[in-house]
Amino acid sequence: MDLRFERCRMLFGAEDFEKIQKAKILILGVGGVGSYALDCLWRSGVSDITIVDYDHYDETNQNRQIGAEAVGELKVNALKKLYPTITTINQQMDMQWVASFDFEPYDIIIDSADTTKVKIELAKKVYKKLIMSTGSAKRFDTSKIEVASIWKTSGDALARKIRNELKKARFNRNFTVVFSPEEDRCKDKGSFVAVTGAFGLTICSEVIKRVIKGK
Repeated sequence: MDLRFERCRMLFGAEDFEKIQKAKILILGVGGVGSYALDCLWRSGVSDITIVDYDHYDETNQNRQIGAEAVGELKVNALKKLYPTITTINQQMDMQWVASFDFEPYDIIIDSADTTKVKIELAKKVYKKLIMSTGSAKRFDTSKIEVASIWKTSGDALARKIRNELKKARFNRNFTVVFSPEEDRCKDKGSFVAVTGAFGLTICSEVIKRVIKGK
């Protein structure tokens, strides 16, 4: 028996762990949130993970992003060394990319991208499979993190923007969001790995629950 996942099998049971191993997951953006979602899924037995990102690591990433010691290297290349079973796509995600990319093969899509317009278009296209991260920066209280429908989010500027734009587009479907109503603690790009990482780990938990339920 492969001892690497022995304790996962003990927790989930053989049947549900087999579902986890067979899951096909897409992660959009592997920064402070996405890299922790990736790590959690990979350590939980998911091997068929595709990551999409186009950025290089710089020193300012080192306070919160897994793999960021590889300053100057493409994120997808550095993470492939850490998680050898993953598939990597070095691609900037824009509106055209969302329109043309084939999301059908994936069971669940994790949106931890930064661009608001992309997040909105993604929601319209793949809401049934989507788990979205909203703003995790400028906060330091992990106890405030919540999981809800986009329509039940509160206290987060990015979630509010997404809700408003979807209403304008007359889009009223539900999808899952990980968010925090904690008030901003600074004006700029301050971030704390306890929160960004906890967002990613919460997303991972939501993925596992959904895979086990078969939804």
